[in-house]
Amino acid sequence: MSDDGIAAEQPQAEKTTSTAKRVIQSVVSITIVVGIFVGVMPQFADYDEVWKTIRSLTWLESTSLALVAFWNLATYWFVLVAALPGLRLREAAVVNQASTAVSNSLPGGGAIGVAVTLAMLTSWGFRISAITRSAVVTGIWNNFVKLGMPIVALGLLAIERDVSNAWLSASAVGIVALVGAVVVLGLTLRSDRLARSVGAWLGRVVSWVRRLFRKPPVSGWDDRASAFRTDTIGLLQHRWLQLTLATLLSHLSLYAVLLITLRHVGVSQEELSWIQVLAAFAFVRLISALPVTPGGVGVVELGYTAAMTIGLDAITSAQVVAAILVFRVITYALPIPLGAASYVIWRRNRSWRMDEEQRDVLAGDAYATV
Repeated sequence: MSDDGIAAEQPQAEKTTSTAKRVIQSVVSITIVVGIFVGVMPQFADYDEVWKTIRSLTWLESTSLALVAFWNLATYWFVLVAALPGLRLREAAVVNQASTAVSNSLPGGGAIGVAVTLAMLTSWGFRISAITRSAVVTGIWNNFVKLGMPIVALGLLAIERDVSNAWLSASAVGIVALVGAVVVLGLTLRSDRLARSVGAWLGRVVSWVRRLFRKPPVSGWDDRASAFRTDTIGLLQHRWLQLTLATLLSHLSLYAVLLITLRHVGVSQEELSWIQVLAAFAFVRLISALPVTPGGVGVVELGYTAAMTIGLDAITSAQVVAAILVFRVITYALPIPLGAASYVIWRRNRSWRMDEEQRDVLAGDAYATV
């Protein structure tokens, strides 16, 4: 067979492999979700009681939950605006909802969501380097909050009641991970030489992991770390406070949706305090970082249920599960139709399209107004 024939077969083979992986991911995800909702969740609460609780919500309670859920979605737009100078709030809304919808609805949707984000932002004139920097910085700040919240929750929980060894162990892991992440970021930003050293070390770690899966090693991570340092210092000098406050607001707004939902279905402060809810929320947020199923469907619900129904009677447990399911519908499912509408807006609205030079002007104005 000629070299051209072999070259033609390689993309086809890669496409077949990719399709097979997606099919396997879909089957595994569906199996996990069905197993959790059919086999495990009924052990915590009777679905008949859960449905009865959901149906008892008044129109006022349902409306207020919808408003809080919309507000929660909007808070992450502020994070994106802070991390990407020149990005306007309406653009942040469209790109965030579209990418979230893909991530929540498709197996391996995180990667497709990244592709959607790149397509939208580049069509609006953003440079790949600025988009990458924004993604890295928001990821770091989100992880800082995810790692820090269990520590805060544990401290509050220790004031309210005795803390189990499991909570202490989980918090200790969070403290170590948070300190390690802060140290790595600090070393990366301190000097170019240290940034290159950290980048090279991370590259070796990633290459070692890739070898386990028979994939080639990575290279050039020292140069990437150096470029990241240069770009990120400028951003953080202007936006670190705005970025920090916006990230905290986003996480706390999501927690507020969960707490309000619990109170609306009848779970009182005496039955489940706001501190206990915060602790469950903080630790389940760490679990949700693992891409087991799209959007953590099933895994997140089970985590919340296991953490918040300990020691509760059957009726209260049913109320808790009802609140969790309502919470997940309005925070996980609601972005999907909104994302579809956002994608249509992007495809049809050409007035936001601009070249890189025009966007650079907006980015420069954004820095000037900070």
